[in-house]
Amino acid sequence: QLMESGGGLVQPGGSLRLSCAASGSTLASYAIGWFRQAPGKEREGVSCISSSGASTNYADSVKGRFTISRDIVKSTVLLQMNSLKPEDTGVYYCATTIGGSRWCPGSLSGSLFSSWGQGTHVTVSS
Repeated sequence: QLMESGGGLVQPGGSLRLSCAASGSTLASYAIGWFRQAPGKEREGVSCISSSGASTNYADSVKGRFTISRDIVKSTVLLQMNSLKPEDTGVYYCATTIGGSRWCPGSLSGSLFSSWGQGTHVTVSS
């Protein structure tokens, strides 16, 4: 069971750091993806990190603003979000790949991921 935290209300230009953890297990062996879903819109892939942390990828809409990383000690996956925009508003989810691969798939398609968490709400508004 994956659990997301760290969401909240922030002004445009602000920052938030989201965290993804596993209940009763470790994320160390799995590639982890972050996704978001804005009201009335389809789920969108945001970023993915391999199990080692050596490989990452990002959606074009967040490149240069978001950074995905691993906290080895806490066995969590972090999504640092800077220069936030109103269009970043949505529910953010983390997930493992189908089959629990160590590597991110070539696409940030939600159909390639499973074991979704409950999500954490991010609202960017003045």
